[in-house]
Amino acid sequence: MTVPSLPPASHRAGSRVTRRGLIGAAGAVAAGAALAPAARAGTSSEAAAADTAAPEPGTKSETFPSTRAETATGEAPVEAAFPIGYVGVRWTGPREAAGGGIRLTGADGGKGAWQALSDDGCSDGDGGALLIPVDRASGYELRAPDGATDLRSMAIETTRGPARKVAVPQDTTRVRGVAYLTRAAWGADEKLRFGSDGAEISPQTYHPFQTLTVHHTATANGDPDPAATVRALYHVHAITNGWGDIGYHFLIDEGGQIYEGRYSGESATPAHDDGGKLVTGFHVLSFNPGNLGIALLGNLTKQGPTAAARDALTNLLRSMVRMHGVDPESKVTYTSPTTGRTREVHEIGGHRDWMATECPGAVMHGELAALRKAVAAGS
Repeated sequence: MTVPSLPPASHRAGSRVTRRGLIGAAGAVAAGAALAPAARAGTSSEAAAADTAAPEPGTKSETFPSTRAETATGEAPVEAAFPIGYVGVRWTGPREAAGGGIRLTGADGGKGAWQALSDDGCSDGDGGALLIPVDRASGYELRAPDGATDLRSMAIETTRGPARKVAVPQDTTRVRGVAYLTRAAWGADEKLRFGSDGAEISPQTYHPFQTLTVHHTATANGDPDPAATVRALYHVHAITNGWGDIGYHFLIDEGGQIYEGRYSGESATPAHDDGGKLVTGFHVLSFNPGNLGIALLGNLTKQGPTAAARDALTNLLRSMVRMHGVDPESKVTYTSPTTGRTREVHEIGGHRDWMATECPGAVMHGELAALRKAVAAGS
């Protein structure tokens, strides 16, 4: 999908509302609309109020299913009060999942066979992390990977929860000509960014842009509801991982739809502040400030991205390198502005270039050189 380049000012052309804060609607997500929200949720109480507020001019009222989730620790069997759509699993220790497994309980109470956990997950640091689709299981049982400690899990359901009405704006949202879904449009519940005391769990910090890092989410290929998967990833990152938000700046599904990730404030450009600095995400341990993370939905260990996803990734990367005036085929010395640690990396690299991980998958990592050339060819 090739999107014509537009000047940055076109991002808000013709709209009467600002870009941030309204919680998205299921109807908008299902229709694949790229929408822009109207007001930032500044505290947990303000985010809650957005659920019942009357639509502002230029918006319409839609309904959205609330995410339901239950957390657990250790290997004890888990039963949920709702049909489980995903199980998020995280552990400390080795990143490898050898010896780890999951066994599902069906709706009839029957126990399924043990299935091995995958080694393909995108972990930010010490240990492993997976999001496993489980198709309406009633419960599950986990077996920790060999040598793992602090096993945590979360049963998640993102499609059939109680409906809430939200105001959804109607104008298409673009970043330098590239269409994307705002957080509101894919259904980010902004309340997850706040603790019980009303304070933001991970207040935004901003640093000059340095590099771009490609990930895969190691979730199922052929995903029938990628927006639901994005909502599940958000819940795991915000709650199970304790980050208070989704770790990536952008995500891309197999159909080529781009999703806004980490909340970045009121700037007209997602992932950035008004001065063009990058909001700090949570995707490469110790090397996050100034490092823009883009995750492709699916598992790219044994297959590459779809043509639509590849085109969307190329267009998004091209828009970012143009914005920051960098050479997509260059190598750079990344220097952490918070720790001083350095790393020689490609301007556009993969997660495994920073640390020991399978991410972004062996096949996707093998495509990065061609990807850099494709980005450069249109820059």
